Amino acid sequence: MQPPLDPQHAQFLRLYAEHEAALQVFVRSMLPCRDETDEVMQQVIVVLWQKFETAQDFKKWAFGVARLEVLRFLQSRKRDRHVFDETLVNRLADRAVLHAAEVMPRREALEHCLQKLPPSQRELVLTAYTKGTRMDELATRRGQTPMALYKLLHRIRIALLDCVERTLAREEAA
Repeated sequence: MQPPLDPQHAQFLRLYAEHEAALQVFVRSMLPCRDETDEVMQQVIVVLWQKFETAQDFKKWAFGVARLEVLRFLQSRKRDRHVFDETLVNRLADRAVLHAAEVMPRREALEHCLQKLPPSQRELVLTAYTKGTRMDELATRRGQTPMALYKLLHRIRIALLDCVERTLAREEAA
């Protein structure tokens, strides 16, 4: 049996889990390569945990830490000609913060709408858009032609888009 988490650790985990997706998108927006994003995110998590204090705006603070860690990472790679300069990284970070405010409500609406799909459709969408999934193999496993699978996915995407837009409109009206 594991010992219970101390309250500060539990609070950190809750806040990190709540903002992880936005933080990942933010870091990715400043780096040219997905592998670099994973490397920087590992360091961001370490720094966040080491310097965590309960009485702070976690998201704003975490984004600031992430920005500094990206700059530190890029500085260490300065000789590489594929590295963004600091001015560009700061511009990208500023844009990402603004963009996150738009994206997160859409992402939450999409999650809500995915849950409303029948289980078989939800599983199909999640499988089809998982990294490494080949549509021709998925169609064969389902006993469909690739074209039939693409058409079905298209209909599901249209339904999801309609649901997301209705959800956002309802939230905006409220």
